[in-house]
Amino acid sequence: MGNDFDIRLFGLEDRRGEDFSAHNAEVAELWRAFEARTPTRTPVRFTCNPRILMLDPAYNIRNVGYEEYMHDPEIMGQAVLEFRYWLRHYLPGDTERGLPEQWTVSVDFENFYDAAWFGCPVHYRDGQVPDTTPILNDDNKRMLFDRGIPEPFAGDWAGRCLQFLDHFNRKSAQGWTFMGRPVIADKWAPFCGCDGLFTVATSLRGSAALCLDLLTDPDYAIELLEFIHTAVTRRMKAWREFFECPVPTDGFAAADDAIEMLSEEQYRTFVLPLHRRLFDQFATPKNRAMHLCGNAQRHFKTIRDELGVSAFDTGFPIDFSALRKDLGPDVLVSGGAPISFFLQDDLAPLIRETERILNSGIRDGGRFILQEANNLPPCARLAACEAYWKMGRKSVAVS
Repeated sequence: MGNDFDIRLFGLEDRRGEDFSAHNAEVAELWRAFEARTPTRTPVRFTCNPRILMLDPAYNIRNVGYEEYMHDPEIMGQAVLEFRYWLRHYLPGDTERGLPEQWTVSVDFENFYDAAWFGCPVHYRDGQVPDTTPILNDDNKRMLFDRGIPEPFAGDWAGRCLQFLDHFNRKSAQGWTFMGRPVIADKWAPFCGCDGLFTVATSLRGSAALCLDLLTDPDYAIELLEFIHTAVTRRMKAWREFFECPVPTDGFAAADDAIEMLSEEQYRTFVLPLHRRLFDQFATPKNRAMHLCGNAQRHFKTIRDELGVSAFDTGFPIDFSALRKDLGPDVLVSGGAPISFFLQDDLAPLIRETERILNSGIRDGGRFILQEANNLPPCARLAACEAYWKMGRKSVAVS
């Protein structure tokens, strides 16, 4: 295929000679029919990020570490592009494959960016994505209030994001290519969004301490959550304006995995009012979405009814039969087998679990996307992904 096979970091093969034209035509028609509510079968997709290469020794043959990845835009940009190549040439599923007309490179701060922006220290541990530790203990729990609301573009991590974006944009203007195709910088950054208001609070205060606050010092818990809401929404608005993104927007998606720790009453008391304000500010009524990993199913109906959310991206555990009955046929649900099944060489347990899910009633109404639950892990077996995709391909449409 020539000398422009620009893989420099990971152990990836040159697969550019494969012809994906028939596949791409098939999946384009599949998604068109799905959006028209006339599905021909259940679509299958996988969610993942560059950690799938970074933390798999079979791919990360040069031992690229997360500390250098997070400090060097050249390494991050190259790694993100190689990950996108892997997505389009290795990973099965109902997505477009093969070389794109152009590549898009983005800043990847994984899931620690909210806590880091507030000042939590970032740690780089072997075999793990970067993470943070809480900064608010019982002796200093008002520290952030005393400091005041952070400026949207201030601090080490916001500044680093701007630096990386500038690096990507300058390279693009100078003719950056990958596999012979032009590269552009994404008009988006982690700080345009948020991993969840209550989730951020657990990162700052610690999960156990925050849950105790709800019981023993609820006024403080409310004050902390209000502070986080004010700071994060100001930041989101400023960064979206920086990229000229509309506010509000169709298809706004939020997340807040940590609400799995809350009872239904606690969610309604402490978090739902903030979620409502978040959606009212950033979302039009059209195609509101929510990502919730973990044991949060008890909150889904409340979120649908109170926030107007019509699409849920799920993790595990999920009772898919009960979920479809609770939400009705018009709500889009994405989910499926827990990620542990994709780490096994024996495919039989994955196939049994997938059959159980597909036959649970979740496909009623034709508003179900089969995906892993949730975020494909490093060392996932591609054979398992292929088997999973084939299960979706042979599923009969239920509309």
